[in-house]
Amino acid sequence: MSIDRPHGLELVDLGDLAAWMDDQGLGQGPIIDVVQLTGGSQNVLLRFKRGGREYVLRRPPLNPRHDGSDTMRREARVLKALKGSNVPHAGLIAACDDASVLGAAFYLMEPLDGFNAAVGMPSLHAGSPGARHAMGLSVIDGLSSIALIDYAAIGLGDFGKPEGFLQRQAQRWMKQLEGYAEFAGWPGPDGLPDVHAIGEWLNSHRPKTFRPGLMHGDFHLKNVMFRQDAPTLEAIIDWELSTIGDPLIDLGWLLATWPGPGGDMSQTTIVVHPWEGFPESEELVDAYGRLTGADLSNLNWYRVFACYKLALILEGSWARACAGKAPLEVGERLHGNAVRLLGRAGRWIEGLAT
Repeated sequence: MSIDRPHGLELVDLGDLAAWMDDQGLGQGPIIDVVQLTGGSQNVLLRFKRGGREYVLRRPPLNPRHDGSDTMRREARVLKALKGSNVPHAGLIAACDDASVLGAAFYLMEPLDGFNAAVGMPSLHAGSPGARHAMGLSVIDGLSSIALIDYAAIGLGDFGKPEGFLQRQAQRWMKQLEGYAEFAGWPGPDGLPDVHAIGEWLNSHRPKTFRPGLMHGDFHLKNVMFRQDAPTLEAIIDWELSTIGDPLIDLGWLLATWPGPGGDMSQTTIVVHPWEGFPESEELVDAYGRLTGADLSNLNWYRVFACYKLALILEGSWARACAGKAPLEVGERLHGNAVRLLGRAGRWIEGLAT
């Protein structure tokens, strides 16, 4: 090996990987130039070369919260189904469902050479408000392409359960909040302003119908990669929460995490600098409606739900921190984010924010 051993290699036996690749006809010789990639996901990402070709391996962490092998199988299935579509994604090379090979299911995909805007931008993008405006619109182009895909035609007809999907969502997260009571030291829901009122509003204003479609499940600026040489998307990444449901939840999630008017980042969980030039949320909504033809009359419900769900996810980290199961500093920061998200949801309910 020509470089120091990356931490992720503790979970990847290169000999076993090479033997499996031999069986798949994927290159010959040693696996070299192994680099662990970083990002928002806890999953292990290793970039390496074999036989003159580059690969990226993705596998779950050692102790995932959910079935990591099942997550990898679902992700690989989505990437395989998206081949040939106009949804920007990393190309799937091969997948291994057999957890005995590396201790968990995994897959190999084509490397991406783009960048994450929340980490930093190259000079082409950082130096041009016009380029950043195009970047924002390309995010909507990508999101719209997911919503428009015929999921049954690409083999994902049984990938989710759209019947009763919205009813399950609101109820699930109310139960999630109640479940945090198991963590000793958590102050309880009283530390989340108006959380019960917002939950009741979501139940009473839930859309009666929706158009089922493929959902990414965690669509925001940290889960897209932009091209280095143009202000457009290279790929949408991290498909581990994808399913068949209501695609407007993805739009609501993007809006909930998008900075407020004028680039106000005090109400969101994602910070991007420089921001000047990125479209305001109203322009994103207009573009999405034009591209998809979706009925956006209930858009406010989706924005509020996204804030509510994300706030309760973040509050879970605070509850675990109160019980000594997560760093206290991290828990406090995420609790603060949860409070701000619920405040944004409340202003949307009252029609005081865009």
